[in-house]
Amino acid sequence: MKVGILGAGGIAGVMAQTIRLMRENGCQDVELYAVAARDLSRAQAFAEANGVEKAFGSYEEMLCDPALDFVYIATPHSHHYEHIRLCARHGKHVLCEKAFTVNARQAEDALRYARRQGVLVTEAIWTRYQPMRNIIRETLDSGVIGAPCLVTANLGYFITPNRRIVDPALAGGALLDVGVYTLNFAEMIFGRPDSVRGLCTKMDSGVDMTDSITLEWADGRVANLTAAANSISDRMGVVYGTKGYVVVENINNPQALEIYDAKHCLVRRVECPPQLTGYEYEVLETVDCIRRGLLECPSMPHAETIHMMEVMDQLRAQFGVHYPCEDLAPDAWD
Repeated sequence: MKVGILGAGGIAGVMAQTIRLMRENGCQDVELYAVAARDLSRAQAFAEANGVEKAFGSYEEMLCDPALDFVYIATPHSHHYEHIRLCARHGKHVLCEKAFTVNARQAEDALRYARRQGVLVTEAIWTRYQPMRNIIRETLDSGVIGAPCLVTANLGYFITPNRRIVDPALAGGALLDVGVYTLNFAEMIFGRPDSVRGLCTKMDSGVDMTDSITLEWADGRVANLTAAANSISDRMGVVYGTKGYVVVENINNPQALEIYDAKHCLVRRVECPPQLTGYEYEVLETVDCIRRGLLECPSMPHAETIHMMEVMDQLRAQFGVHYPCEDLAPDAWD
C-alpha cells in the first residue's frame, strides 16, 4: 500500500524511517509514496532526505492522487480534526498521530464523518499496538505479583523550547503530548477508571507544564500519574500487587519489564522483542485492517479513542486549560 505523510516535522521523519526500515527488512506491504507540507520546498527537502517518491506543497493536492492508499497525519494536535476530515473527504484511510484531536467532541465528529465516507481511521498511540502490551498483560494475569492494586507512571521531557508545546493555538501543553501515554498505560492495566482528578502548573501561555493525575476505581485500585514538558523523567511505570511488583522500563516505548517478589528480589527480567522503531506495529495493523475492510483497528478501537479524549477533557476542565480551536463548530471546515 502506498503511504502519504501529511506534515513534514520530526514525527513525520520517524514514520518515514520506519517504513523505509520495514521495506529493507523484507516487508513489501507498505511503500513510502508521498509527503505534503504547507510549502513545496519543505516537502521536497523532506522527500529528498527520506527517499519519498512524490512531494506536494498542498495537503489537498496529495490527497487527490488516486495512487495514494492511506495517510499518516503528523501535524499538530490542533489540526488533526481538520485533517482527518480532509483525508476522509478524499476517500483516504487514516493513521492519525496522538493525541487524536483536542477534545472528545471533535473525535466523535471526525470518526462519525469517516465512517460515513467508508474509510478506516485509527489513532497512532504506538504503545497500544506493540507486543509489550500483551507481554505486560500476560505477566499480570499469571498471578506472579498477586492481585494488582496500584499503578504509578511518569513521563517527562524538556520540550518547552518547542513552540508547538507552549502555544495554546496549537493545543500545546504536557497532557496531550506526554500525559496521554501515562493515561494509556494505566488504563491498559486497570481499564476505565471510576473517577479522574488532576492538577497542574502552567506555562506563561496558559497551557499545562506539569501534571499530577489520580485515577480511582470503585474496588479501591488507584493510579498515580505525572507528566511534564519542562523536565526529564525516568519514564518508569510500576504495577504493585499483593505478592510483588512489576517495573516497566519506559512507558513511552516499553523496552523491558522486571518482576520483583514480596522481598524485593528480582524474579525475572523480560526484554522487549526486537523492533525497528516501534512504529511498525501500528502500520502493519492499519494495513491489515484496511485489507480486511475494517473501519477501526482492534488495538485502539474508536470507543477507546473517544474515551481517552473524554478523560483528558475532564482533566483540562480541572486544570482550567482551553484551546482556541475548541471554539470552532464541528462543521467549520466543511
